[in-house]
Amino acid sequence: MTVLQWSRASDHIGRKPILMIGLFGTGTSILCFGLSRTFGALIFSRCLCGLLNGNIGVMKSVMGDLTDRSNRAEGFAYLPIVWSIGASVGPLIGGNLARPYDRFPGIFSGRFWQEFPYFLPCLVTGSFVYFSCFLVLALFKETVPAQKKPLVLAEGGFDTILHADGLRKRNGPRPLCELLIPSVITSVSNYVALGFLNTTLQALLPLFLAMPIEIGGLGLPPKSIGLILGAYGLATGLVQVVFFARMIHHFGERRVFINGMITCLPVFALFPVISIVARHCGISLVVYCLVGCILGLAALMDTSFGAIFMFITASAPKSSRGSVHGLSQTSVALARAIGPALSTSLFSLSVQHNLLSGYMVYLFFFVLSGFALGLAGRLPEEVWDDVDD
Repeated sequence: MTVLQWSRASDHIGRKPILMIGLFGTGTSILCFGLSRTFGALIFSRCLCGLLNGNIGVMKSVMGDLTDRSNRAEGFAYLPIVWSIGASVGPLIGGNLARPYDRFPGIFSGRFWQEFPYFLPCLVTGSFVYFSCFLVLALFKETVPAQKKPLVLAEGGFDTILHADGLRKRNGPRPLCELLIPSVITSVSNYVALGFLNTTLQALLPLFLAMPIEIGGLGLPPKSIGLILGAYGLATGLVQVVFFARMIHHFGERRVFINGMITCLPVFALFPVISIVARHCGISLVVYCLVGCILGLAALMDTSFGAIFMFITASAPKSSRGSVHGLSQTSVALARAIGPALSTSLFSLSVQHNLLSGYMVYLFFFVLSGFALGLAGRLPEEVWDDVDD
C-alpha cells in the first residue's frame, strides 16, 4: 500500500533519500523481528517493513534513469537475477543460523540466545541491509535532476513570472490522474496479467508435485520438490543472464513479451498431461522430462518481466517515472495476492468435485492465458521513446 507513495516521493525529492529510508526501515524491522516475543510484535515488525520500504518501484525507476533504449535490456536483465539470489540465500541464512544456542552452544551459550533464538539470522541480514544503506549514502549518485525554476527577466513583468512558474510545474512530476494515459494503462495492465499468471504457476507447481498421484499430483518427496524448484530458479537465472538482452535486441520488446506469454498456454496444458502419464506409467523418465519442459517454458515466461518493465519505463515522462512504477507495483501486488488463493482454491474444488477429472483448474487458467495473450497484442510494435515531459 505504500509503494506508490514512496515511488511518487522519489520523483519529488530524489531516488537516493527514498532508497536510504527503505533500506534503513528494512534493517530496523528485521532486528525488531528477531527481538519480538509476542505475535503482536512480530506483526508490528513486518508492518514496519512494509510501511517504510517502497524500494522495489524506486529501483526500477533508477534502472530506467541510468539506461536508455540502447542498453536498457542489459540493465533490466539483472533485476530478476538479484531477486533470485536473495530468495535463495535468505532461507539458507535463516535455516542455518536459527536457534544458535542449540546448534553452536560453545559460542552462543548466553541466556540472551535462549530468549531470542531467531535474532542471529536477523542480525546478519539486518547488518547487510544497513551496510547496503551505507553504500547508497557513499556511492550512489542521484539520478533525478534538481528542478530549477527558469530565470525571470525583470522587464517581463508579472505575465513573465506566471509563465516561468507554469513552465516549472509542467517540468515537474505530474499528478497521478494525468498519468492514466493509454500507454501507461496498457503497460500496467499487461504487467498485472503477467504477475497474476506467474504467481498462479508458482502456487500450483509445488502443490502439483506434492499431491498424491491418485488426486492428480505426482507425490514427490520434499527433497525432489526442492531440487525441481531449485532447477527452475537456476534456469531462470541462466536465461536472463545469457539470452535476455540478445532476445530483446534481436526480436524486440513486444515479441519477447508475447512469446513469454504464449508459453503460459503449454505450461498449463502440460499439467494434466503429466498427471495422466504418471497415473498410467508411474514416476518415470518421461514424467521428469515433461516437468523439465514446464521449467524451461516457465523460464522463458519470466523473460516477459524484463520486457514489460521496459514498456512501463518508457510509457510516461521521465519526471514521473517513479509514480508509474509505483502504480504498476501496487497493481501487480493485488494480482499476486489473488492469484495463489484463487489457484489453490480451484485446485481443491476441481479435485473434490472431480470437475473435468480434476483438471478444471488448468483449463481455467489456460483460458485466462488466452485472454492475457490478447491483451499483450495491444502493445505497440516498438517501445515508446523516452519523453522528457
